[in-house]
Amino acid sequence: MIPVLIGVLSAVAIALLARSTRFDQDRSFYPTVLIVIAAYYILFAVMGGSRQALVWELVVAVAFSAVAIMGALHLPLLVGVGIVAHGLFDFVHYTMIEDAGVPGWWPGFCGSLDVVLGLWVISRSTSGSVR
Repeated sequence: MIPVLIGVLSAVAIALLARSTRFDQDRSFYPTVLIVIAAYYILFAVMGGSRQALVWELVVAVAFSAVAIMGALHLPLLVGVGIVAHGLFDFVHYTMIEDAGVPGWWPGFCGSLDVVLGLWVISRSTSGSVR
């Protein structure tokens, strides 16, 4: 439960910091966040030492990166949906990809962070706050 709480608090802190600095007014900010979020699993695959996991993590990261880029260029709402989708992916990742490098606390932490942050991005994009 602690990883989930830390994830939620981290999402709130990221959203508040992005808003107070006005970084979130730039359409490239949250797409970049989504790309970085997706890249963590590549790191975990390298740490776990599995080439098969690395290949699958790269495929997934490319897919989320494509969503981020398409959202940045055409539809900001897609970025928020992508971040939420990545959070949901965090919760089922272990059923799809065997990656020994993923810390046990990661799904709760990153999944909750992604869902909360993604919902924030969706609310910002639907309110017209993103340029």
